Amino acid sequence: MHELEIIINLPEPTVLLGIRGAKLKIIRQSFPKLKLVARGNSLKAFGDQTDLDVFNSKISTILAHIEKYNQLTENDIERILGPQSPHDEDNKDTGSDAVIVYGNSGIRVKPRTKNQRLMVSRSEKDDMLFAVGPAGTGKTYTAVALAVRALKKKEVRRIILTRPAVEAGENLGFLPGDMKEKLDPYMMPLYDGLRDMIHHEKLEEYIENGTIEVAPLAFMRGRTLDNAFVILDEAQNTTVQQMKMFLTRMGKHAKFIITGDVTQVDLPRHQKSGLIEGLERLSDVEGISVVRLTATDVIRHRLVKKIIEAFETD
Repeated sequence: MHELEIIINLPEPTVLLGIRGAKLKIIRQSFPKLKLVARGNSLKAFGDQTDLDVFNSKISTILAHIEKYNQLTENDIERILGPQSPHDEDNKDTGSDAVIVYGNSGIRVKPRTKNQRLMVSRSEKDDMLFAVGPAGTGKTYTAVALAVRALKKKEVRRIILTRPAVEAGENLGFLPGDMKEKLDPYMMPLYDGLRDMIHHEKLEEYIENGTIEVAPLAFMRGRTLDNAFVILDEAQNTTVQQMKMFLTRMGKHAKFIITGDVTQVDLPRHQKSGLIEGLERLSDVEGISVVRLTATDVIRHRLVKKIIEAFETD
């Protein structure tokens, strides 16, 4: 049996080990062949040398994550230690790993997973990007951050946010209020991102003067969207005709990001999702990128990843 000692050079070892060893428990579960003993700022591992080498590499990656992001969640640990997220690919520094945008109260919006970084690099390379994956993978939030960055850098003149209001059948007339008020409940994920990244008063000004536009998908018909960063969210709930209509609105100097989850289609059974059709027809078209996020990219509560995996298995 061999021994490895890792000195935890952190102000608070609990950042790595967790309160009452909660995070250490997750690490132990990933290395059942090793005996792990934590005392103070020392973490000792006992076992086969090959397992110790893998353990040392993974812990180094976790410590690098803490240094980079100043935090470590239980989900981060599972993602780094998971079989689908090799440390040398999932956590290496790339040009896409920098801050996307500086938000309110000192928020630094960064891509936090390999596929979020891929979204950034592909969006910089191509003008149209499909980002598909399950809930909680940060695809919408990353898309909003890229749009805000483009607006702040004056790469575009406006941001347009749209999504299909499937629950109301694109007929919002029975709801009280003006069109913005009718659509707001459907647009909350996009608003949440904007509120993190743009000061409240400035955001209200942008919405008032049309620099940021929130509109139902049906209102895109007949328009040409020039000099704009356009996000179509919940795209799995578009029909094939709606998707074709939306994609052909693209004008000069425009960026399009289409996000959605093909496992959560709310359309009637007889209608095919425009997102699924678009992915089938456009994946090989030059200038269009596709990034497929998975459960390993989930950055919500660690249970979300387990829920997604359970439903995928079913």
